[in-house]
Amino acid sequence: MARTHICLAVIVVANALGNVALGYGMSRVGDISSFSPLELLRSGVAAMGNPWVLLGVALLVVYFAAHTLILSWADLSYVLLVTSSGYVLTAALSRLALGEDISYFRWAGTVLITVGVALVGSTAASTAGERG
Repeated sequence: MARTHICLAVIVVANALGNVALGYGMSRVGDISSFSPLELLRSGVAAMGNPWVLLGVALLVVYFAAHTLILSWADLSYVLLVTSSGYVLTAALSRLALGEDISYFRWAGTVLITVGVALVGSTAASTAGERG
């Protein structure tokens, strides 16, 4: 059970931090409003040269690896619902680190997610070994 909780924590934190770093980096790359191949190539090169984008991608690779690993031993229905608590962390970090204006309705939705996560988190996580 400890490995499940550690892996869930890695998933939540890596996903939230990765998305915030990626969002910050892409805001520095600039608006991609043209879909011309040359402009997309230029923006792609600029994004891949941005250290915040690279950090975000690296953290999202960690998230994906941990997510893939945990799904080999825990129920998908449990993992997806518990890791959705990352939405709360992402919203808070977006407000604090990126200065995003988050409406009351968005915060209300975040609280609703938190309540749902608490309900799901109070149940036992079945594992592949338990299913036999």
